[in-house]
Amino acid sequence: EAARFAGEHIDWIIKQQQKLETSLPKYSEDIGLKTRFHKISFCRSGDKLVARKNEGEVVISVPACCSFSDHDTQLFITGVVTAIYRLEAKSFLPARLAALAAQRGFRYGKVTIRNNKTNWGSCSGRNNISLNLHLMKLPDHLIDYVLLHELVHTKIKNHGPGFWELLNVCTEGKARPLASEIRKHKVYPV
Repeated sequence: EAARFAGEHIDWIIKQQQKLETSLPKYSEDIGLKTRFHKISFCRSGDKLVARKNEGEVVISVPACCSFSDHDTQLFITGVVTAIYRLEAKSFLPARLAALAAQRGFRYGKVTIRNNKTNWGSCSGRNNISLNLHLMKLPDHLIDYVLLHELVHTKIKNHGPGFWELLNVCTEGKARPLASEIRKHKVYPV
């Protein structure tokens, strides 16, 4: 029955596989990465994929027998980069959120860091704020915009005129331009 199902849906299966392949970032051994607090570089050594951290640098070793463009290699690198963004997000975002909240008189509950695929952040009905670890890829002014957006949701739970009015006050009249600017950035992939 599984073989029959696969045969009937082969076009869909191929399309999903292609989508998965294109959703992974294509890292290159010649080009390193720079995050907010880390430098990531690649080298050819050893007999297995390994990541080593030394202060602000992470070196990812790729064995000579592995193709750099291989799906498993790219998946491993994506996992390491995601872990770095998560580490950075946990140390940076809650403190920045607290500072903005204190400056503008907002109160919120818990803060969580997630690896979301579709949104930069959210605010629950109990004013718990969830932030996307991929915020760490954005410039400071857009990070602040997202944090302020979620803080405004602690007072106004919708995107009506009152929400935009308060967000505009918090962003010194730049709420709509910042909303347009952030739409130009992809939430995912890394």
